[in-house]
Amino acid sequence: MLHAFTQRSLLLVLVAAWLAALFCSWLDTPLPWMVGPLFVTAVLRMGGLPLSCPVQLREAGQWAIGAALGLYFTPPVVAALGTYVGYIGAGVVYAIVLGAVCGWVLHRMTGIDRTTAFFAMAVGGASEMAAQGERHGARVDRVAAAHSLRILLVVALIPFGFKFAAVHGADPFEPGVQAVYYPGLALLIVLTSAGSLLLKRLDTPNAWVIGPLLVSGALTATHHELSALPGWIVHWGQLFIGVSLGARFSPEFLRTAPRFLGCVVVCTLLAIGLGIGFALALAATGGMHPATAILATAPGGVAEMSLTARNLNLGVPIVTAFHVTRMAALVLTIEPLFRHVRAWRGRKKKE
Repeated sequence: MLHAFTQRSLLLVLVAAWLAALFCSWLDTPLPWMVGPLFVTAVLRMGGLPLSCPVQLREAGQWAIGAALGLYFTPPVVAALGTYVGYIGAGVVYAIVLGAVCGWVLHRMTGIDRTTAFFAMAVGGASEMAAQGERHGARVDRVAAAHSLRILLVVALIPFGFKFAAVHGADPFEPGVQAVYYPGLALLIVLTSAGSLLLKRLDTPNAWVIGPLLVSGALTATHHELSALPGWIVHWGQLFIGVSLGARFSPEFLRTAPRFLGCVVVCTLLAIGLGIGFALALAATGGMHPATAILATAPGGVAEMSLTARNLNLGVPIVTAFHVTRMAALVLTIEPLFRHVRAWRGRKKKE
């Protein structure tokens, strides 16, 4: 009975998300197929709707976005990205430092333990940071709440800010193939799904984004242009991601310490502000368009920021390369870095 009720709740949310996406499209908001579903799902979920978003729904959305992004990596684009390797490395170092600084600020503002504050502000995926934080004694509920709120704020503020700044099309990139060829599309679906399953088997974070991205990107970069993705697939992929993000905001989220959530908002705004300053400096020295640089270094997720670049016709491959590299580097280094800092603090106290 409960399973059937949950299924009906999910169907209700999907219909509401679809209507919200259409309404946002009519309003001409940025990212209408993600922003509308995200907010309507969050409102329904916090209102008490018993909704558990199936992991397959999120993975389907991630697959669509990853496959679509890979189509931008044409041979000339891949060659051009080589000139940004140093800047991408600087972006990774900056993200690690930014997370540490914001974690320190959150600790000072709230008095919460340093471990929880560190993993709550690390600019990585919510699930990965929560899992790593749990191994070191962090409060997982606070870590998850902080990351959910961070993504919500970044998705709400940056795309709308760019919308009002009229930067659409300021740094255009076009996908390598723009026509839909259904036999090629079928093969693309099979190959990109296989890439996702392989990375998931290897326990790779964001496997359903990275797998399709790598496969479709490799095909495009080697002149194997099978097919573009139909617009409706990309739209529903955004909708599924919006629903999966909104479903994180349970009724318990509202009961999370209000002061803690308020301080997370302040720290996220600080991170966005510092990110804009760093991005402008990067753009001035690296020859990137400032809007592309801001998206590339923003404290958001791979899918959300790359989607923003795609919808606003900004430097999609550059933004994607920055965020994919940052995500991989953070997942690999954040836990050893934390252990090193904690050991250093322990030695310092003994002295």
